[in-house]
Amino acid sequence: MFQKIMVPVDLAHLQKLAKALDCAAELAKHYGAELCYVGVTGETPGPLGHNPTEYEAKLKAFTEEHSDTSGLTVSHLTIPSHDPTVDVDDALLKAVKDTGADLVVMGTHEPGIIDYIWPGNGAKIAAHSAASVFLVRDS
Repeated sequence: MFQKIMVPVDLAHLQKLAKALDCAAELAKHYGAELCYVGVTGETPGPLGHNPTEYEAKLKAFTEEHSDTSGLTVSHLTIPSHDPTVDVDDALLKAVKDTGADLVVMGTHEPGIIDYIWPGNGAKIAAHSAASVFLVRDS
């Protein structure tokens, strides 16, 4: 049913993504699908690297670790951005097309008041992507 599962990851908040990462791995095992971890990073120095190349090395290490422990076929994609906070939705929508993903598994939070004004990342991906989207609550 699914051949490529895209999983957006925020390396700064991996503890909040545990359920989504486990869910994506189980779905990939069930369907024999490839996992593609996608990270959006700033082009300026930040806590996860001085530049996109350093960030990509960390995302690659994360990907290799998950490949080793899960036995799944995994890949990764780093997307540099001038302002990741503003660009993340559009960057992820482009990544869905670029990777050929037919399912996106994303971690999400319980909706708050602000989500009634601005849709969450998952809502935008679901509304504007041809891929199926599976949102996994972090709690």
